[in-house]
Amino acid sequence: MRTGPRVPDHPSITPPGITPPVEPPPRSFGSAMARLMPHARPYAPRFAAGIVAAVGAAALGLAIPQALQYIVNTSLDGGGYRELWIGVAVVLVLGIGEAALTIARRRLITTPGTTFESDLRILIYRHLADLPPSVHDRYSGGQLLSRSISDVRRFRRWLTFGISQTVVNTFTIGAGLALITLVDPILGLIYFIGCVPAVAVSFRARSRYHDLARVSQDQIGDLGATVEQSVHGIRVLKAFGREDHAVADYIEQAGELRSTELRKADQKALIAFAMSAIPDALLGVLLVVGLLRVVDGHLTIGGLLAVFTTAAIMGGPLERISEQFTMTMDAKAALSRFGELLDQLNTVSDPPDPRPLPEGPGRVEFDGVDFSYDGSTTVLEDLNLVIEPGETLALIGLTGSGKTAIGQLVGRFRDVDAGSVRVDGTDVREVTRHDLRALVSVVFDEPLLFSSTIAENVALGAPDATDEELATALRVAKADFVDRLPDGIHTRIGEEGLTLSGGQRQRLSLARAIAARPRVLVLDDPLSALDVHTERVVADRLRAHLADTTTLLIASRPSTVTIADRVAVVHEGRIVAIGTHAELRASSALYRAIVGDTTPPPAPTVDASTRDPIGRAQSAAIETTREAIEAHR
Repeated sequence: MRTGPRVPDHPSITPPGITPPVEPPPRSFGSAMARLMPHARPYAPRFAAGIVAAVGAAALGLAIPQALQYIVNTSLDGGGYRELWIGVAVVLVLGIGEAALTIARRRLITTPGTTFESDLRILIYRHLADLPPSVHDRYSGGQLLSRSISDVRRFRRWLTFGISQTVVNTFTIGAGLALITLVDPILGLIYFIGCVPAVAVSFRARSRYHDLARVSQDQIGDLGATVEQSVHGIRVLKAFGREDHAVADYIEQAGELRSTELRKADQKALIAFAMSAIPDALLGVLLVVGLLRVVDGHLTIGGLLAVFTTAAIMGGPLERISEQFTMTMDAKAALSRFGELLDQLNTVSDPPDPRPLPEGPGRVEFDGVDFSYDGSTTVLEDLNLVIEPGETLALIGLTGSGKTAIGQLVGRFRDVDAGSVRVDGTDVREVTRHDLRALVSVVFDEPLLFSSTIAENVALGAPDATDEELATALRVAKADFVDRLPDGIHTRIGEEGLTLSGGQRQRLSLARAIAARPRVLVLDDPLSALDVHTERVVADRLRAHLADTTTLLIASRPSTVTIADRVAVVHEGRIVAIGTHAELRASSALYRAIVGDTTPPPAPTVDASTRDPIGRAQSAAIETTREAIEAHR
């Protein structure tokens, strides 16, 4: 039994009802390589020099059998010691030269290869950091980790070792075949005919191996995601006694990966068999036919030795080229997955000619805003709202009404489909995200802390803040528990702050936003884990400390709503009522139903429509949603 939904990337293993990540059209290996060429260009000269050195080493290695042919033939023809020692010296020089070029190849390729790998890691991390949250929502942490770490390493290994060895082995096989043919065309033809089935079998198995390599790498990412999910949710698993089920789920996934790896091994073994057993059998055929040709006088003993030695040298590259085939397929799958992340479009990007955000008090306007998460299902429709400078405006509505979407649009974590969001008269799409988010701080409903000290977490948005300024932010957020920790604000907390309670994490997240001194503050249900008394204390301190800060408060509790200057009721993506808490109690049945207020409203002193600028829309919403509200309650 699974402990939760698992969302692999590979379409063939995506569970029913789960939408897989939206991938761009697959790139060919050549086009994916072309995309990385601008990043590889600085290292291309050293890569090329390394390949030339590798080919040179292979050429010197192939020259040794020809020197042996000279030594044997001159000795059998009655040559003296002079010719013998000349041949030995030539072999020695060739061997030393081969070793020197091999060392040069490693030095020329290894250093730029590891540097290029580092560049790719930085490239993908920077790209991921720049992408909007909507892209991250489509990938599990295990998949992102697998693609940015394991896939980059596979590609680097192929780039630094696979390419050069493929070139060297191909050159060795081709040049060796040519040398055998020059010594004896009949033996060269036999060797060529024998290699054809080996290459055919390898190419046939290669496509199967590539498909399995892609599935395997996706499954590795899924396995990492399962570990990540289990580690983060270990308290929930233990609370419900589901540890054994989590282990069973992991074993099942590990078994799927093992099965895929075994099928990969089958294809790899088939390639290795074709590229090693057939050439080895050819050596025996060449020896028999060669001896017969020596007896017939068509081939010298030295020529037979040269042919046999060259064929033996070619046996290693023929066997190793099968490894390069599989390494290339692994690299191709890795580069495909890596490229899919690079191809993810940033739908929330900086404008080509950004404007500076003007100085102002922090007035926020929503003007005819339409918004949807997926481009089809409307979340906000023709939404109009103004938050005055220094005002605290609370948003309240049923689950799914669009409250969180409104908060995300202010900091431009997502973009509107129509209309505009303006801060001090400037459309948020006309300024850089960095400038905007320096003025807009957001406290999310799920507080996230990093595995560092409390001071480093709180100072995330104000890296130059002093300890005194951090202490002030902590005091406003009523995070006085920090003083009781072993090292105070310099205490290191566990991963994601899981060593702290939910209320403590919320207060630290709130302190982080306060320390940034924003012009606009978006609070997405930031006090839900606090008791009512602590919530009131924090709210009073916030109002005093951030008196000049425009605050958008997304609320789910009635006690949170009462601290706002005004309250806007959100229903089906529209603002259907707006006013103070007391005014809405008196004029909005929908508001009373949402906050669970069952007391009779006070008699209105004025017509409700004057209190509510869109009273008719509110009345219609009440009639159409009364049953939904009761069901929700």
